[in-house]
Amino acid sequence: MKRALGLGKVFLLIFCTAFQGHFPGLEPYAAYAAQKSYTIGVVPQFEQRKLHATWKPIIEDLERRTGLAFDLNSTLTIEAFEKAIERGEFDFLYMNPYHIVQVHDKQGYIPLVADKAPLRGILVVRKDSAIQSPADLNGKVVAFPSPNAIGATLLPMSDLGQLFQATVRPLYVKTHSSVYLHVAKDLAAAGGGVEKTLQEQSEELRSVLRIIYTTRSFPSHPVAAHPRVSRDVREKVRRALLDMNNTPEGRAMLQKVPVEQFISVTYDDYKVMSSWGLEKYWQPVSGD
Repeated sequence: MKRALGLGKVFLLIFCTAFQGHFPGLEPYAAYAAQKSYTIGVVPQFEQRKLHATWKPIIEDLERRTGLAFDLNSTLTIEAFEKAIERGEFDFLYMNPYHIVQVHDKQGYIPLVADKAPLRGILVVRKDSAIQSPADLNGKVVAFPSPNAIGATLLPMSDLGQLFQATVRPLYVKTHSSVYLHVAKDLAAAGGGVEKTLQEQSEELRSVLRIIYTTRSFPSHPVAAHPRVSRDVREKVRRALLDMNNTPEGRAMLQKVPVEQFISVTYDDYKVMSSWGLEKYWQPVSGD
């Protein structure tokens, strides 16, 4: 099978190279046909060492199960990751659920799998804080990981304004972990996160924080593929990720993401978010 796939790439490369002068639109596909591995981008919700420690074993297992080669591509900031998504740089990616809606018309990423457990955003304060309600945050500094994080920023910001008539001063601190640390160190009155990432923090850090608000549920981060990736390869990756649910070793790796259990998903699972009015708070990326 690997040999057949390799011969197919060679044929496509020869065809595209031979005819790209007559059909200029084939040039990007000639370069793509020559590639030997697929890029996987992962949203940097953790610091780099933890992100690589979490995803490297998963990608190695994915290579073993599919017979394909993958390169883990990460960025230092969520903003840089969003720019890469806008440019369509990744073949596969683990991404913000709302981002797949925002770039659907431009890039058309295809969701493959996601955690079966939906996500919910949260607002946290120090346990000893006098703040009891999101309404109490009016005029105060609130830490968020990035402007476009759906659970940690978009939904809390939307609810603060629409449900609690609270206008806050956002402080973007790059990661969920940094949000919780800013609140714990009293550098922000509150912080936005999601339930899963709070549970990933140390007991020492969690012990000084208190949740004051929880948002509505929304579908979990998908692993998605760019439409330039063939259907055959997409389905190989989907099946391999689903099969990781079936072994203790696979489940242990996924729990570090954290993923409870992967299930198959489609774009239909995510497009409902397009009716939530979050585009008012979405900040389009700019620059190169």
